[in-house]
Amino acid sequence: MRLVLGVTFLGLSCSVLAQEAGRTPRATAPVPSPAIPDAPIPQIDLAAVDPQSAPSQNAQQPTAESAPSPNGSAGAPQNGASQSSSSAQQNGSNPQSSAGPANARETQREKAADQIKEQEQQRVLGIVPNFNLTYRRDAVSLTAKQKMGLALRASTDPFEFAAAFLVAGYHEALDEDTGFGWGAEGYFKRSGAAYLDAFDGDIIGNGILPALLHQDPRYFRLGQGTVKHRILYAVATNFIARHDNTHKWEPNYSNIGGNIAAGAISNLYYPSQNSGWGQTIGNGLIVTTEGGLGSIFDEFWPDISRKVLHKDPTHGLDAQTAANSRANQK
Repeated sequence: MRLVLGVTFLGLSCSVLAQEAGRTPRATAPVPSPAIPDAPIPQIDLAAVDPQSAPSQNAQQPTAESAPSPNGSAGAPQNGASQSSSSAQQNGSNPQSSAGPANARETQREKAADQIKEQEQQRVLGIVPNFNLTYRRDAVSLTAKQKMGLALRASTDPFEFAAAFLVAGYHEALDEDTGFGWGAEGYFKRSGAAYLDAFDGDIIGNGILPALLHQDPRYFRLGQGTVKHRILYAVATNFIARHDNTHKWEPNYSNIGGNIAAGAISNLYYPSQNSGWGQTIGNGLIVTTEGGLGSIFDEFWPDISRKVLHKDPTHGLDAQTAANSRANQK
């Protein structure tokens, strides 16, 4: 009996369920179900690799709107990107902090290279090289490689060889350096010694020592002021030099040391009566003082050239400096 009642009840229940399944469901508001977000796009800090390849905000916005968060708000990828950028900055991957100084050094190196090209075009009367002179009062400092290159360029100019032959003839005419002998052999020995003197002085005094001591080997022309002031300045630059980093004047160890070192090396190839440490140091100081004559010529050569030859070796830089000075005085 119980079995019959149970089967009857089970049959009625199945019938009721079948009728409910066949009815048309009433329109009801859909129950919002949490949307499954797309897989997050890896937020790589592209700016840390290449600032130009970093996507813009407009490029990121559609991705952020098409990926709503589970609570119905958009912008999860943007939050992830900001967190990634923040963590990248905390890890020290800011491209501006590392690339800025490097770009500045590269710019300065390129600017110095352009100024060296200008200097290598400077010749007195189109013949005598005047590479170690700058007409730019704001000239940038040279690198060690650029200093050595400029010194080598000046010391291997064809005029330097011609000058050595002239100096040899002058010494032979004055009956100096008799230890070299006479005739063609003695003349060529004097020529070789004269060239080595100039070469050693240029390489050591304008290349090696300035690179090691961070001093600028060039002559910075004053170009204005009284004649007396300019002469004193020109002579003084043989004993003082501008430091690369501070741009302040300091004792010109490079020029003085280079002249003395060149004199010391000359003891190896000059006759014994022209050698000795006392004479070497004395000659080095004499050569340094005589260099003041060359500096005076460098200082006033543009004035002479404009007045006599009607040519301006500064290519307008003197006029620009004068105009700036007048503007500052107003």
